[in-house]
Amino acid sequence: MKETIFIYSDGACSGNPGPGGWASVIIFPEGSVRELGGGERPTTNNRMEMLGAIAALGAVRDRPEPVKLYTDSALLINGVTKWMRGWKRNGWLTAAGSPVVNRDLWERLDALAQDRKRRLAWHHVKGHAGHELNERCDVIAVAFSKGERLALYDGPAVGCGYSLLEPGPEHLRDASAVSKSSSSRSKKKGGFYLSLVGGQVERHITWPQCQGRVNGVSGARFKKVASAEEEREVLKLWGV
Repeated sequence: MKETIFIYSDGACSGNPGPGGWASVIIFPEGSVRELGGGERPTTNNRMEMLGAIAALGAVRDRPEPVKLYTDSALLINGVTKWMRGWKRNGWLTAAGSPVVNRDLWERLDALAQDRKRRLAWHHVKGHAGHELNERCDVIAVAFSKGERLALYDGPAVGCGYSLLEPGPEHLRDASAVSKSSSSRSKKKGGFYLSLVGGQVERHITWPQCQGRVNGVSGARFKKVASAEEEREVLKLWGV
């Protein structure tokens, strides 16, 4: 089974309509992170939430891995998982007979979702609940809504500056949305793996990834950590 691509997306708008920004963070299985962001004037919060997801899904369109996408937008989650099929069946009209708002973006989302078929899972994360990736997306989206110049990260997972742990039940709107693997990891206090080979540190979502790098390598070091703070302590101990 192929490793998973994780996407976190968000949107922000001042005035609604008003100046807005969108953001997404993509975590690739090979151990890299890419931040995306942009803004529009004037726009709405819903359009920015949708554009964050669209940009990220477009960026991984040619990748074969399954995708797990986390968003704090109830509209986005409900639109994709509950309402869109009926809208399409009714010629992009709501149950009340009104034209679907932001149809242009819903059609783009639908096309991207259809490309992935069953290899795309949507998860509703609570906004401002302390999850570092959701918070990072909010920072990016707000910055772009204000017209601020913000450096977007694109590089190794080690060095991105925030934890890559998946949201736990306390971060999700529907705790039943936590996969069995996430639940199992939560019981074990979660975590990810660090490896040090030849002076170079890499971050790994799973143990097999880490094991494949350090196994049989003289002087290699590895450690499972459960938080960004613990990661910093380990890197300090290793002198990195």
